[in-house]
Amino acid sequence: MQLVSTLLCPTALAAGLLVCATLGTLTACAPSVTSPRAPERAAATPLPAATIAAAKAALLSRHGPEHQARIERGVDQVAALWRSDDGDLTAFVTEHFAAEPAQVDLLFSRLQAQLEQLDGLMQEITRAMRWHSDVETGPMHAIDGLLGAVDPSAHVTSDLFTSKVAFAALLNFPLTSLADRLRDAKTYSRRQWAEVRLTRRFDTRIPGDIAAAASAAEANADAYIAGYNLWMHHVLGEDGKRRFPSGKRLISHWNLRDELKANYADPEGLAKQRTIVKVMERVVTQTIPVAVINNPRLDWNPFTNQVTVTPAAELEADAPKAATSSPSDAREADVRFGHVLAHFAAARAADDFAPTAPSHLARAFDGAEMPEDRVRALMVSVLSSPHVASAAKEIAQRLGRPLGPQDLWYEFGGAGVPEAELDAITRHRYPTAAAFAADLPRILRELGFAPELASTLASHIAVDPSRGAGHAMEARRRGDLPHLRTRVEAGGMDYKGYNIAVHELGHNVEQYLSLYEIDHTLLAGVPNTAFTEALAFLFQARDLALLGRPAAGAEAERLRVLDHFWNTWEIAGSALVEIDVWHWLYDHPGATAAELREATVAIARATWDKYYAPVLGGRGETSLLGIYSHTIASPLYLFNYVLGHAIAFQLEEHLAGKDATTFAAEFSRAARLGAVLPDSWMVHATGAPVSADSLLAATGRALGKK
Repeated sequence: MQLVSTLLCPTALAAGLLVCATLGTLTACAPSVTSPRAPERAAATPLPAATIAAAKAALLSRHGPEHQARIERGVDQVAALWRSDDGDLTAFVTEHFAAEPAQVDLLFSRLQAQLEQLDGLMQEITRAMRWHSDVETGPMHAIDGLLGAVDPSAHVTSDLFTSKVAFAALLNFPLTSLADRLRDAKTYSRRQWAEVRLTRRFDTRIPGDIAAAASAAEANADAYIAGYNLWMHHVLGEDGKRRFPSGKRLISHWNLRDELKANYADPEGLAKQRTIVKVMERVVTQTIPVAVINNPRLDWNPFTNQVTVTPAAELEADAPKAATSSPSDAREADVRFGHVLAHFAAARAADDFAPTAPSHLARAFDGAEMPEDRVRALMVSVLSSPHVASAAKEIAQRLGRPLGPQDLWYEFGGAGVPEAELDAITRHRYPTAAAFAADLPRILRELGFAPELASTLASHIAVDPSRGAGHAMEARRRGDLPHLRTRVEAGGMDYKGYNIAVHELGHNVEQYLSLYEIDHTLLAGVPNTAFTEALAFLFQARDLALLGRPAAGAEAERLRVLDHFWNTWEIAGSALVEIDVWHWLYDHPGATAAELREATVAIARATWDKYYAPVLGGRGETSLLGIYSHTIASPLYLFNYVLGHAIAFQLEEHLAGKDATTFAAEFSRAARLGAVLPDSWMVHATGAPVSADSLLAATGRALGKK
């Protein structure tokens, strides 16, 4: 997952949230379940038409009618966000309108260079403030959560409006809508795309305290999720039996999901998987006893929900002190959904100041530059595909049993390798994060990057041990480094941590190439987060090959296609549930956390029954489509994974049959395209716009071979 750091800033008490540290164990305190809205603001009063006309007339008189089109557009763009306390509109536009091409070029260059430095330095300060919250540096101190909630860039956009830098950009360069970009993308030059990205950062003017509340909600939700671990040796099966080894601490949801995937090769794997599914149900329905979260001193049977003190003989000698050893079965309350309401409150407060996208839903899809109806149609095309039943039939044949809800996370071709064997390899190779960093040149060379570029890339990526599951944190100015974070346990990096590290490495390589090796830094990055996820998936798919276990042959390729399809089908349901939950929130703005929990469970259940129960059973299943931690920490992010799978498959199909050198060359070429429109990027990279068609067609061929 790419860590999307915002240009927002919190205050310690914004959105009614606190971060607590108790005996070295992180616990994010819940917001009030009623989650009051952030302070309301009235939208700015429009300027009088006469004021706008006078400003245009002054510019026309000074520069002549040959500049009329640019004058009309520029003044209108400024006037839409100008406030009475910003001063004299005519005086400003008269001083700052650039009429001649050389003046426009100079202004563009100045803005591009200075904004790169501003964004980059703010990113570096933010990373420093969040260091002990994000990176495993030992037990967290109470102050770390407060420091991690500080974003010095909170008021940057506001300050750029106050100083009128934003208005200078809006006066001289075009501000486009998504409809404009979809219509005109084929005609844009690289310079025009850069101008589009310049003004797009100023299409809203959200007050600093509202931005602060949004950032606080994000930071506190991140802290809550980072501290949400379960000690699996103490999670008992339906029969009361311990099935998980001592010392296995899994974060929800990432590690729980990956543990479920890894247990297909285990003789007791089915019992383990059903236990994990029950754990997930308890988390999502908030019936999990709060005392067992991150606690290695209490045993818990999620089927009966009974909590008991762990016998002394079963305690981990090196386990940290837990917050409590009381065998209370009191539930967690609605902390999970309180965090969602905190996000919603901050989003609603911002809505009035985002006229082009006046809801968090609208801004999410506007940010992706793909309309919601198109994204939804892509997801439904996968969810309702007739290939699902055929793929499920093959899985049942391979497993020799009827499928169950746990098989949502089945991996074609991945079940034959015991995870313990892979853990032994990765722990030996990577006892520390530094060991993984030292191996980056070799990894990149094996991926096909030329030795010189591999060395350059490796030297420009910092590797940190993650407190959470892992993420990639980009650099935003040349001279800084992207950071790779993955979890490294006391015994070394297990296979889960390694798999995540290879994924994050894909992000980091893209982040370097799309910043350091791009023509305009205003175009740094990719069209949306789905694309960086797609590029990271390309790396992640090669993780076993990098351990000396390359897949080979037609059957391996067939299984790769089916695995890609099944993974896309899995995440599409969770993404659809999240989108529908946010529509419900906007329809029920006064909802409590308990009401949101009930609605989420109902939406997840209905989605499961429609798309999943026909092949996996478990009618009324509530947990698996609501467990993703992204819905708490980074709302409306999941649909990017669906797009990422589709985009990654298109890229893989484009790279099919090509050697490692060609893979690296094509990856690099695609990463250097920058933040243009998604379809424009994909057409240049593969020859076709974004679609699930390639995935569905290849899946049909793969199933037809059996």
